[in-house]
Amino acid sequence: MSDFPINPLVLVGVGSSFAFSGLFYHLYQEKKEEIRKLKEIPLFRPDQLLVKLLNASPHKRLQYVAVEGLVQADGEPLASQFVPRSFAVIQKITVEEHWKYWNSISRTWNSRKMNRTETNNSVPFSLVCPGAYVSDLYVKVQNPLEASGCYLERVYHRVRRAEEGLVDLVVQGLSGEKPMAREESEELLRVGTTVTGFGEVVLEGGQVMRLQAPQDSRRYILAPTDYRSFMDSHESSAKMWKVLTAVCGVTGASLLGGIIYNLVGKQDDRSK
Repeated sequence: MSDFPINPLVLVGVGSSFAFSGLFYHLYQEKKEEIRKLKEIPLFRPDQLLVKLLNASPHKRLQYVAVEGLVQADGEPLASQFVPRSFAVIQKITVEEHWKYWNSISRTWNSRKMNRTETNNSVPFSLVCPGAYVSDLYVKVQNPLEASGCYLERVYHRVRRAEEGLVDLVVQGLSGEKPMAREESEELLRVGTTVTGFGEVVLEGGQVMRLQAPQDSRRYILAPTDYRSFMDSHESSAKMWKVLTAVCGVTGASLLGGIIYNLVGKQDDRSK
């Protein structure tokens, strides 16, 4: 081995490249399987066809389907606290304080977040077809806060710096703590947003359709986009893992090929 020294960093690079290639390939296969299952889910809109299918189904229930529609509040929508003329059906307001405290050991000021408060508000809402009137068919969304998915849009974010006075400076010197900033943010699911919901749909009273969490182990999902864009995002994610698999694999193979080439070349030189 001493006759043909190999840089340990090169060996680490070879091993790391193949290891990451294997990891990315595993993630790629998982994403492909997820996409395959998503494509098997029937897609509907809140229309008469969905009502007919529910009426013909056992117990007037479709176990797991996708429903695409526009968000419409069943009553009075929520008004944004920070954005004028912005209305929503789900509202999340977060307030958090940034403080600094004196570390006597390192003799430095360290930062931390504290006093975080989160307020969630919601009103009943439904999904309707684009261009539908109030009297048209709709799908009520049950317990939306239990659904997974990043369906809230951040419409406001501000960091307010703390103002210090003479009294504040004295108190801070005694306590070893001082406020730095107050961070505020607001997230909304706005009225009129296109949403694709994945879950169980039931028919009540012959006309009232309801989207709810499925009774089996499958996830209850609300995606703030149309079905095609939702699938495109998953396809893009799968493509990313595929490219990373190829890049890491080619890198590892190139490094390994370089090592073998150098070893063979040196062995030929010694034989001469």
